[in-house]
Amino acid sequence: MDEHEEKISRIISTGNDELDKKIGGGIPLRSLSLIEGQPDSGKSVLTQQMVWGSLRNGLNAMVFTTENTMRSLVTQMQSLNLDVLDYLLLSKLRIYPLDVKKTRRHLDTGLVPLIRNCADKGVDLAVIDSITYFVTHASIEEVLTFFEDCKVMCGQGLSILCIAHSYAFDENVMVRLGSMCDSHLRLRIETMGSKMIKILEVAKVRGAEMHTGNIVSFDVEPGLGIKVIPYSKARA
Repeated sequence: MDEHEEKISRIISTGNDELDKKIGGGIPLRSLSLIEGQPDSGKSVLTQQMVWGSLRNGLNAMVFTTENTMRSLVTQMQSLNLDVLDYLLLSKLRIYPLDVKKTRRHLDTGLVPLIRNCADKGVDLAVIDSITYFVTHASIEEVLTFFEDCKVMCGQGLSILCIAHSYAFDENVMVRLGSMCDSHLRLRIETMGSKMIKILEVAKVRGAEMHTGNIVSFDVEPGLGIKVIPYSKARA
């Protein structure tokens, strides 16, 4: 592995060079990341880009999903030109649909063991899309303990992406979680003229190799995926 390939393998990439630059060159491995935002603001699409980019960089990924079956997630990604079928067949990608009714109110005994299992399966990146249902049925102490457990697992070599709706946390909890996480990305939707634009705010990327861009505006195009739009142009 040459120096360039080794550098790439140490990051969680979106597979989109322009977008990676906006978030500091990609999220370093062994990071605990929180991606939160409004409904339909692009959280899942951004997450799917990160899964695809990481797979292309040679990482193994496990996706825990509350909103998709294995088939629907693969189909959804294919519609965005993110074809992961080969990675799935080669067991480089594993998709684990979660039964939220069985695991709700049990972050410590329901969700944490599943994530901890990832290391035993040779997984580099664990994704939970989303944790909204779990945290809205848990106490503040349970939520903080869950993130502390995730932080420990990251220290042991795993990278973890947690996706949530912003309304899942009150302001005080969000401040504490933002401090605990290595990376914190916020998404929202803004109306600009007659257009609805998705906005990514890079609140924090600890250990980023380049300066992070504070605001990224983008659109999602069928068959193409995420298309970064200059913020000034989006506002025009």
